[in-house]
Amino acid sequence: MEALLSVVVIYSFILLGFSAKKIFQKEIDEKSFILISIYFLQPILTFWGLTRTKIDYNLLFTPFIYFVVVTFTLILLMFVAPLLFSNKKDRSIFMSTGLIGNTGNLAIPLGIALFGMASVPYTSIINIANIFFIYTVGIFLLAREKYTLKESLLSMIKIPILWFAIFALVFNYYDFTILPQIDRALEMGSYSAIVLQLMIFGIYLAKVGFKIQNFKLTFSTTLVKLFIVPAVGIATVLLFELDPFVASILIVSLATPLAVNNVNLAALYECKPLDVTSIVLFSTITFLLCFYFLLQVIQHFFGASFIGGI
Repeated sequence: MEALLSVVVIYSFILLGFSAKKIFQKEIDEKSFILISIYFLQPILTFWGLTRTKIDYNLLFTPFIYFVVVTFTLILLMFVAPLLFSNKKDRSIFMSTGLIGNTGNLAIPLGIALFGMASVPYTSIINIANIFFIYTVGIFLLAREKYTLKESLLSMIKIPILWFAIFALVFNYYDFTILPQIDRALEMGSYSAIVLQLMIFGIYLAKVGFKIQNFKLTFSTTLVKLFIVPAVGIATVLLFELDPFVASILIVSLATPLAVNNVNLAALYECKPLDVTSIVLFSTITFLLCFYFLLQVIQHFFGASFIGGI
């Protein structure tokens, strides 16, 4: 129960952001929060997270497993999508958003709540892998009629998180030492990033509305994100015999609901943003309802030990 309580407490920050937007409406400018988060706090979180433990096989192998899972699932969806949807945009949403999880806003704080601070390096590097997927395959699928893969890659290069991740890995590899005073400041910035990310998520949910726009697309995409992707993840992790602790963190990250970033991309590239917002909200609610069973599955396959137990 303590693990579930930790998750509920995390969602309280989402509720704060949701309530703030509902109460103050236009006085809450989420774009300012996003800029502060992306360009200042998330780079701090990334650097801090990737310097919490020494670089080892598991840390470098985890994003590889992530790419194996999403690539295999994407190939599977490429065959399924034409059978389910005749509309090309529906196919693109089904194939891309169903693979883009909330690894930044949700997986990192969830990892801390369930597994402690030892999870941060792994959730951080998984988030980097997810960002890379978003700005390559994700944008290519949602904007393939308007933007090239080269243009998508150029937009990704502008994101400071990636550069801070490279810097952190080099810093870690050469075993440089962080002064305690600086490390404390980095920790403060990292926790600020986590809280702000959760509140931003709540602010966006307040803008979504509760009407499902496309039932078939919403249910099928949620099914892929919350059930198919974690199932492929479990099979892949067992095949590669990844460390059980790291495997548990990876499955939680893979099982997170759709990221709000999907809405931004869908709006930017005019790919049915209202449909995507419905999927984000529905997948988030479904994730909450199914989360206890996810923990049971992870404990069954990997013998995971959660803080305070399930």
